Amino acid sequence: MDIKILGHNHSILDHYLAEIRDINIQTDPMRFRDNLNRIGEIFAYEISKELQFEVVDVTTPLGVAKVPKLQQQPVLATILRAGLATHNGLLRIFDRAENCFISAYRKYTEGGEFEIEFEYMASPSLNNKVVILSDPMLASGKSMEIGYEALFSKGTPSHIHMIAIIASEEGVRYVKEKITAENVTLWLGAVDPEMTPKSYIVPGLGDAGDLAFGEKIDSK
Repeated sequence: MDIKILGHNHSILDHYLAEIRDINIQTDPMRFRDNLNRIGEIFAYEISKELQFEVVDVTTPLGVAKVPKLQQQPVLATILRAGLATHNGLLRIFDRAENCFISAYRKYTEGGEFEIEFEYMASPSLNNKVVILSDPMLASGKSMEIGYEALFSKGTPSHIHMIAIIASEEGVRYVKEKITAENVTLWLGAVDPEMTPKSYIVPGLGDAGDLAFGEKIDSK
């Protein structure tokens, strides 16, 4: 697995990361979603550099230009519900992409521990296609692992790009241990050092799904 951390190179991404972390700016859900959208667009641009292009003739008003065009749109997959805003940013760039939606949630035990449960998936065939799987937070890494495994119920992708805006060091280690395929790239915005006992990243930003779409009642 190849790992790329975009936050290691200063860019406008750092500004958006600062805003989604800021407890004062987080009071505006629309701005929070917009920032996740814009971060998704940045990831899409960076991933596009890894895709295949072909040179084609394009007729202009003054002649014919030979220009590179994307050979094939990727399939955009996301884990509901937190991934939706980032997914929309990816979709603005890959505007003809097919889409895949994976439903997974934390199922808590009486002791307060939880397991990630896969519930539902809507997807096209993924055989020999490039897939971009997005989830804004990579905390324990279990959601990303389940999302990754779910993809293979719809075929065998040629390459899988996994996106997390903020990850924990423990989550990155877990994903590297569980997902060993060479045709996988993990794209991260930033990596934070700690997690709480309930697997929230520290300093992180809180619950991305709640901040984007409102609070929920957790399944107990």
